[in-house]
Amino acid sequence: MPSPITAGLHCLFLLVTARCQTSQDSNFDPFIPYVIDSVLGEESFHSEMQRQKRNMLIFDLPPLEYTVDIEVSLMDSSFLEPIKEYIKNINLPVSTNISNVEMTVSNINITTVCLPSEENNSCCSCENGYAWPSAVCRDLITCASVSLAPDRPCGYMRQMPFYGAYCEPQTEESCGMGEPIVMYMSVRLDTDFGDDLRNSSSELYKKYKADLEKAFNASYRCLPGFVSATVTGFRPGSVFVNYEVKAGAASFDQIASSNRFVPRFLHASYELKPTTFTTEITNQTNFTVSPVDIFEGDTVQLTCQINSGADNMTWYYFDRAISSGFPYSIMRKLSRKASESTLKIANVTMKDSGSYKCVFTNSSQSDTLIYTDTKTIAVSPLHMTPNLDDISIICNSLEMQTNSPLLSCCIDRQLPSLTGDWKVNGEINITGFSNFTKNCTEYKLNINELLCHPEKSGTVTTYTCELQTGQGARRSQNIRVTYLRTAHVTISSSINSSVSEGYAFNLTCESDVSSYDSISWKIQSGNKTKTVDCGTCIKNSKFPATSVLTVKTATQDWNGTYICTFSQKNLESSANMTIEIISLPLKQNILIDPIEAPIQCKLPQALECCISANTMEDYTVTFVVQQNEFQVGKQKKGNLFCYMYNYTETECSKEKNVTAHCKFINNIEQEVNSENITLRLILGKEVSCSDSFGTGIEGATLIKPCCELNNPDGFTRGNKIYKCSKKSWMIERNDCLSVPVNQLLTSAKNLVSSPEAKANLPNYLAELRKKTEKEQSTINNSPADLGAIVTILDMISSIPADAEEDNIQNFLSTVDFIVDDSTTEVWEELNKEETPKSSLLLYSVENFSLRLQPVNNIIPPVSAKTLQLQGIVVPENSNTDYNKTFHSTENLTVNVLIGETEIQTLTQNSTIVSVMYSKLGRILPRNESEYVNGLLITTTVSSNRSQKFDINMTFAKKNPSLMMPQCVFWNFTLNKGMAGWDTHGCTPTEVENYVICSCNHLTSFSILMSPDKSSQVIFEDYITYIGLAISILSLVACLIIESLVWKYVTNNTTSYMRHVCIFNIATSLLIADVWFIVTASINDQNRQMSRGICFVATFFIHLFYLCVFFWMLSLGLILFYRLVFILHNTSKTAQKAVAFCLGYGCPFVIAVITIAVTLPGNSYTRKDVCWLNWKDSKALLAFVIPALIIVAMNFFITAVVIIKILRPTIGDRSNRQERNSLFQICKSVAILTPLLGLTWGFGLATVIQGSHRAFHILFALLNALQGLFILVFGTLWDKKIQEALLKRNSMSKWSSQQTKSSSLILVTPMLSMSYPFSRTFNNLCGKTGKYRVSSSEPSTSSSENISKSYSLLN
Repeated sequence: MPSPITAGLHCLFLLVTARCQTSQDSNFDPFIPYVIDSVLGEESFHSEMQRQKRNMLIFDLPPLEYTVDIEVSLMDSSFLEPIKEYIKNINLPVSTNISNVEMTVSNINITTVCLPSEENNSCCSCENGYAWPSAVCRDLITCASVSLAPDRPCGYMRQMPFYGAYCEPQTEESCGMGEPIVMYMSVRLDTDFGDDLRNSSSELYKKYKADLEKAFNASYRCLPGFVSATVTGFRPGSVFVNYEVKAGAASFDQIASSNRFVPRFLHASYELKPTTFTTEITNQTNFTVSPVDIFEGDTVQLTCQINSGADNMTWYYFDRAISSGFPYSIMRKLSRKASESTLKIANVTMKDSGSYKCVFTNSSQSDTLIYTDTKTIAVSPLHMTPNLDDISIICNSLEMQTNSPLLSCCIDRQLPSLTGDWKVNGEINITGFSNFTKNCTEYKLNINELLCHPEKSGTVTTYTCELQTGQGARRSQNIRVTYLRTAHVTISSSINSSVSEGYAFNLTCESDVSSYDSISWKIQSGNKTKTVDCGTCIKNSKFPATSVLTVKTATQDWNGTYICTFSQKNLESSANMTIEIISLPLKQNILIDPIEAPIQCKLPQALECCISANTMEDYTVTFVVQQNEFQVGKQKKGNLFCYMYNYTETECSKEKNVTAHCKFINNIEQEVNSENITLRLILGKEVSCSDSFGTGIEGATLIKPCCELNNPDGFTRGNKIYKCSKKSWMIERNDCLSVPVNQLLTSAKNLVSSPEAKANLPNYLAELRKKTEKEQSTINNSPADLGAIVTILDMISSIPADAEEDNIQNFLSTVDFIVDDSTTEVWEELNKEETPKSSLLLYSVENFSLRLQPVNNIIPPVSAKTLQLQGIVVPENSNTDYNKTFHSTENLTVNVLIGETEIQTLTQNSTIVSVMYSKLGRILPRNESEYVNGLLITTTVSSNRSQKFDINMTFAKKNPSLMMPQCVFWNFTLNKGMAGWDTHGCTPTEVENYVICSCNHLTSFSILMSPDKSSQVIFEDYITYIGLAISILSLVACLIIESLVWKYVTNNTTSYMRHVCIFNIATSLLIADVWFIVTASINDQNRQMSRGICFVATFFIHLFYLCVFFWMLSLGLILFYRLVFILHNTSKTAQKAVAFCLGYGCPFVIAVITIAVTLPGNSYTRKDVCWLNWKDSKALLAFVIPALIIVAMNFFITAVVIIKILRPTIGDRSNRQERNSLFQICKSVAILTPLLGLTWGFGLATVIQGSHRAFHILFALLNALQGLFILVFGTLWDKKIQEALLKRNSMSKWSSQQTKSSSLILVTPMLSMSYPFSRTFNNLCGKTGKYRVSSSEPSTSSSENISKSYSLLN
């Protein structure tokens, strides 16, 4: 029985190594009791060993070595040391034979010793040289009885009965034998923090460090693989101790168990808080990233594992916590034994590169353990490189069909899961065969000509190669293949193979491939090849693919073989044709003499045609006179060949003009006729001049050519006009060009007709400027020379010029020379021609700027003395305005502004060019009363654009005193080609010394202004304003009077309708006059009105003036109705309905239609006044036509009234009756003229150009005072209104006469009042004498109708 002090069970584990040799049926059952018995005695251990014996495996011979674990349990700890000592002293090896088994025990060692600890637990430790296996390493919890002594073995809590591995011989794989890790730990001391703890050299720091390290080393020494515990520093917050523990990987429970020992080994004065231990272990997780190579678009998986429990797990991207949500997804598996978390990042980008950290946290009430690990991932772009970018393939090429191109795409590394695919997209669907090798995908094209139709040549087929990493990333690359087809080109001509000089011809080049990039024409003559670049002589079209070269005037420059080339990418297809140019004089190069001359009957007149003697061709030349051909003689004169014929006119019956010309025919039977020679036949008149020049009567003219026989050019262009004066021919005008100008003109004509016009233009412009400057003194006094320069500029402006500064400078400088102040008189002479030369000059500059070709996408700004040019090239997706400001030498400015919206409508690379002129505007023809009061500006746009194009220009006034600004442009089509200033589409806004012009089109703009008339207001204006003021007051009075007497004067239908008409005439006229006064006063004060207000004012003026006329028409029709249809009666309601429809309905319809038609085109009102437009839309006709028709109808009605008054009565009329009739006619006309609007008839006289001012004054006076006339003749002269007013003022008198008046109204004709009104009524009705009226006799229908007609005049 064990003693009381050994209540626990003690275990001793023996490791026995033995060699044995046995049969297959042998076992080790006898071995265990033998060993124990021989060592400790059978009595003590036999029964125990018998209980714990183990079955052993049976091995075959030869002898093997076995290692046997033996567990020895002791009830008394006193046996422990003797046993250890005994085993240590055993003489080994020991041989024995147990159950016929030969066995030798070679080694016996104690491995594990377990001492009792807590209930069901033992504190076990390994003997020297032995260690716990790594499988149980993380389960080893230090026993509570741990000793501070470092040499004492560490005991660990093991559950009893003991299950699991014993201590094993110590190896590199044993527990705690691996590479130690560093655990960063901290704990708080509940003491005040002193600054000395910041200083590692202070005594306090050293004391704290030594005491704490001693406690830490004692507490953590039993952690598996413990090396050291070191204090690294202190930080405030009470006192936080930072320390590092270097040991093997430990579990949370192991660390927590060791933490609990620290207070035991540390003095209480430190006041360590046992609940504040924190441990952080870094880089001890199994952190994996998949895939290894990460590309944009991949799905990346980051997995973090720890062999420890965790309560929580968090992922961080740099210092930002990651939560689930696209592109992140997080999965967690947390347990007490192991924890794992996976972070997936879908479709990663370069921005996802960086540091990712996983943090596991395990916390208890007193301890916190944190595992952290960090990985940095790098996301790379998946670079794919094609072997080709864009290629062109000629699909009908035999070589291409035999050796088809190979397309491939590769990435810069090999990936195990890389796959590839190809897609084809295009009108030409040529496919191929794909192949995948290593890191590349290949595609071998299979070229088939049948799939490549001519109309599809030049189209692009896109081959898309796509590579996928298998992790989600994919990249594609397009390889554009342009399929070309060698074109079949044909060339044809409008002529055969030959054509004469001066003739026109064209060549047509056609291709079956329409999608060409460019077409070029070349002429090969001998060893020289020149490119045709002549501006507009080549017209190309796409469908069908055609190029037409048109030669208007063939010269020797066009002789040779024509090569037409269609270019598509780098593929050229050509055709050629040879054209031979046969010599024939050009029409303008044939000199005729005379040009125009008088001839006498039956006297010979010498006719002559000359051409340059440089030609080697022998022409057939005849003179054709009146369609009769005559042979000629030939003679060389200087540098000319002249062909002569003496013509005699034999038919002399009357004076007539005879025309003649010479005809040249070359060897291919093509001909050219010279200009006509005009011969004027003179008969029976005395000849005053007769010499070698010719014959002529006094005052006759003779026109001769400018001929200089030794001129190397043959002759000088122009002519001389001679006049027969005092029996000799005197030169009247010399229009011969100077030699330099003549050469310039000849060169210009040759240049324009040259195939290399554009290439030769820069040299010609330089020469033109140089010679014009040199000959300026001659040009300034010669209309012919100056006109020739303008003609030259016009010709060369049709040639597109490169926008180089020299080219622009030379052109502008030439213009500058010929608009100098010294040329003013010459320009006045030239502007008298059918087409003013100044207009042609302006057109030339416009045309030149329009055709400028940008160089390097730039239009350079260029300035001459009086001209400036600026421009831009419109870029793609332009978002800026065109805003250019020009300054002249006279300190005048003009600004051109085109808005961003308008510029965006233009095509890319189109040009906007503006040219400013400071003098050209003054030489253009104008009206005498208007002046160009600012600079002239031209703006051109090369792009095709819509008709409407808004542009704003701000002009500085040259003379601020001029008034009435008009924004004008030079209209080349105006006046049947004469051109002139036009205001269409432009609106002026005057702001102090500037005028802003807003126009909806492009060309040459300026401002026209007139002298200020405010200081000399014309008499008609005074009449208008004063008269309208009187009329307005009169109309107000008329309406008041009508309102006061209305019920007294409208007691029958006719009288009622008369006053209704007068009332509405007065109302409409009053409203119209008020609007007229308001708008007129605003315009006179030169204040710019809002266009909206002006539209409204114009509408109401138009509407109510029409209402006046239509109510006048209503009044006239009622009068006519009562005069003509005496016995017919119509109800008041019907008459009133007709009158109101006519008086307001018709005007409203006309006014609305007018504004609806003209307002969209902004041509409803005039630019300078609020009234209907005339120049642009003829809207004024919507007032004039109805007004004139109504005036004409009312004139007719007035005539009917007069005829009725003059109608003869029964019997002869006395002189007194005649006088009365005349008086009644005058009175009726006086009444009807204002009421029926007849005064407007005088307006016809005012529209006649040059009409006398008296008509204007009379028209203004009568119509301005129309309101007064209506008041006097329509209201105050009415007897009934007079009586009504008197009765209203005298109630007693009114009362006494009321019965009588009523009786008269009922039984007598209306207003059968005192003489002369009753006679007027009778005369109007065609009656004489008086009616006898009985107060008791009822009125008849006839008499009532007659009285109604009279009431219209009263």
